[in-house]
Amino acid sequence: MPSVISRATDRHTATRRASSRWQSVRQQRLAVAAVGSLIAAAFMGSVVVAPLYAIYQRKFGFSEITLTLIYAVYVVGNVIALLLFGQLSDQLGRKRVSLPTVLLAVISAAVFLAASGTGWLYAGRLLTGLTVGVLSGTGTAWLVELYGANRRDHATLAAAVSNLVGISIGPVLGGLLAQYAAYPLKLPFAAYIAILAAVAIAVWRTPEPRQRPLRALRDVQLHARIGVPREIRARFAVPAITGFVIFALGGLYFSLIPGILQTDLHQANVAIGGAVVCELAVVAAVVTLAGRRLPPEHAMTGALAVMVPAVALIVSAQAVASMPLLLIATALAGIALGLGYRGSLQVVNRLAPDERRAEVASSYFIACFVGNSVPVIGIGILATVTNPLTASEAFAVTLAVLAVAALAWHRRV
Repeated sequence: MPSVISRATDRHTATRRASSRWQSVRQQRLAVAAVGSLIAAAFMGSVVVAPLYAIYQRKFGFSEITLTLIYAVYVVGNVIALLLFGQLSDQLGRKRVSLPTVLLAVISAAVFLAASGTGWLYAGRLLTGLTVGVLSGTGTAWLVELYGANRRDHATLAAAVSNLVGISIGPVLGGLLAQYAAYPLKLPFAAYIAILAAVAIAVWRTPEPRQRPLRALRDVQLHARIGVPREIRARFAVPAITGFVIFALGGLYFSLIPGILQTDLHQANVAIGGAVVCELAVVAAVVTLAGRRLPPEHAMTGALAVMVPAVALIVSAQAVASMPLLLIATALAGIALGLGYRGSLQVVNRLAPDERRAEVASSYFIACFVGNSVPVIGIGILATVTNPLTASEAFAVTLAVLAVAALAWHRRV
């Protein structure tokens, strides 16, 4: 009889342990989904406005230069977040930073909702850049803690895919609602606020991973940490240039391609502009997942090689007003974005010494943010002085030269 009772007790204990493991796995998956949705929602807010720029331009009557400056001020918010608030969640906790920042994202969307002039657009983009910078960094660190130190590559992949999912949904949401629903400049942001509310609830229900964060705001230390050790600068140049060119290409799509579709390809439907931007992000996400086993150096150099035909086809599509050519160019650009972002970031992480990893990563992202803004501003200025096609040609040549130079430098070092 005792042996029967013992066996029954053992079975019960095993069942409880299996149930506990299942609950733990389920909780982790829910937490990963919540944090992934946080990153996706942040980046969705950065591009939901992309199909709407042409409508704003007609309504408020600003120039192409102003359009590119409105887009680029977003990067100012990114840089502020990176330099000053990048380590805030390490000190205060992931949830204590995420939830107020989601509220700031709601405020940025409300600024666009109430926009009655160009100044409102500048303010909305600045706040959007700030929220994306804080939430992307916080969310990525949170995913690393959820996956564990031995699965950092899984966390990086989850963060990158979440980023691209948000970028793919945002322009489609904005374009469809602007084209087929009432209040084209208001309903996209109202829908985005509703999405943020759902994400906030999911994050609020997720456990805080930081066990002993600071308790008082007065104890918080804000300081910038950027820099590249001398011994890795030569090798750091290639991933930095890769980040610059792929983010420059992304900036072209997120700011100017919807307008080019209307003016040069005669596509008045703003939903088409959103769909083209969505294609870029979807292809990048698929390539990121499909090529996750590709060595990062090969992914990075592959992106640089694909960059040359991608920009050539973009200019050709604009010159001959060909939608099929633009779709092919967008697919190539998505391949470059997917391979280049994952590959260059992993190369940077491998190059960086453990004690200076944050500084080196921040320097890499500065290169990305500069690429996301400065070339786009240059296109706007050149398009105003000459014409849009000439500006696109100069942009394509610049990126192609940088890509080829980076490939040559990579072979050398």
